[in-house]
Amino acid sequence: MRNIKLNTKDDRSGKVVYNAGIVHNIVALAVAEVEGAMLVPGKKNGISLYLEKDGVYADVSVVVKYGYNVPELAYRIQQSVKQNVENMTRYRVAEVDVHIRDVVFVDAPPVEKEDEEEASEEPSAEQN
Repeated sequence: MRNIKLNTKDDRSGKVVYNAGIVHNIVALAVAEVEGAMLVPGKKNGISLYLEKDGVYADVSVVVKYGYNVPELAYRIQQSVKQNVENMTRYRVAEVDVHIRDVVFVDAPPVEKEDEEEASEEPSAEQN
């Protein structure tokens, strides 16, 4: 992992150094905050970061739950990543690209068959 230096412009002495893994984890947390999206499972969780002088470039691959508006969800992911990275590290986020890799269907709860259960619990007239 590479370290990132942040030079402050005020009169304080010293510097802040961020490990690239910290920025990666901040991006992962930012995506987890968005309801309806999950990071692609794998070695890097579907996150690629490019730390340049003009800002952080992020490529985020996600899986979307069925029923969510994909363009709106991608926009919310971009905003969440931008706000979290800039607030926690003071880096400028230059670009966040969101790649939708799959849509998953969440298992619906089984439909209860109340009519059949009630019918089987009532004694029939033939048994008496």
